[in-house]
Amino acid sequence: MKIVLIGDVMLGRLVNEQLRSADAAFPWGDTLELLRGADLCVANLECVLADDGAPWPHKVFHFRSDSRNVACLEAAGIDVVTLANNHVLDFGRQALREMLPLLDAHGILHTGAGMDRPAARRAAFFAPAAGSGGKGPVAVLAFTDNEPGWEATAGAAGVHHVPVEPADPRAAALFDLVRQTAAAEGRLLIVSAHWGPNWGSEVPPVHREFARALVDAGADVVFGHSAHIFRGVEVYRGRPLIFSAGDFVDDYAVDPYERNDESFIFELEVHGGVPQLLRLHPTVIEDFHAALAGPRAARIGGRMQRLSAELGTPCRWLEEESVLEVRLAGTGPPAR
Repeated sequence: MKIVLIGDVMLGRLVNEQLRSADAAFPWGDTLELLRGADLCVANLECVLADDGAPWPHKVFHFRSDSRNVACLEAAGIDVVTLANNHVLDFGRQALREMLPLLDAHGILHTGAGMDRPAARRAAFFAPAAGSGGKGPVAVLAFTDNEPGWEATAGAAGVHHVPVEPADPRAAALFDLVRQTAAAEGRLLIVSAHWGPNWGSEVPPVHREFARALVDAGADVVFGHSAHIFRGVEVYRGRPLIFSAGDFVDDYAVDPYERNDESFIFELEVHGGVPQLLRLHPTVIEDFHAALAGPRAARIGGRMQRLSAELGTPCRWLEEESVLEVRLAGTGPPAR
């Protein structure tokens, strides 16, 4: 089975303006073949898809894309969107109420936000096609440490908010949820974490500790994002820890040093329900759409190679394919 993970997808503001005259496939550029070629494609949706709602007060940035742009997700073959982030309620709970049934109607699974706390904590379950190499359904759980005021409660819509502090009771509850979700034999579990600061290539030490604890609880992949830039990848007990996938599509100004216009398609190969190989395809954002990095690929791949080496992860750059390869098999099974 081939699973593709991409970081923050922001279809609002100037991207939304482009989509009023462009094809639904516009945001994906020449990355479409890789996205569509996956058995499962997961993205963090960094905006709300809605036509209604009022901007959240006292918030600087508000990201909303026309509801018809759900067609963009369909065009890329995106199967699951994670919604635990700091923009899903940019236009209030009314816009969230509009988006959730919209996603359902178009067969796009979602996790991390909901009409109450149980719904926000609920995993998305994806059934792989026969012959894809998946032994059972893939589960995706999502949480965020952003916007504590948006935490879903028993009576209010919101996000699955979890402080990245192992001693916090909400962290303990998350680890229990991971154990419960991973309990079914053959099920592969991806935990999406929208966390931490926007800038800086160094992985916060608490993220490393927390990600390892998630694997110990039963996660097979930790899929981190929120920072506008990518950070190094670690392999822990044979499982990939993607601390920050970076920005995949947006209209943001580009920092010339941190390069928030550079990211990857994270392509995970799974055999027998176990991750075996992680392949990173460098991408860039150009004129409000994603693109394969082309002549910039080797430099982007080299930066990730250096950052991952600092975390003890060897990576191999394949020049002919313009891809960075991280082998996972043989490094030992995770504790259960």
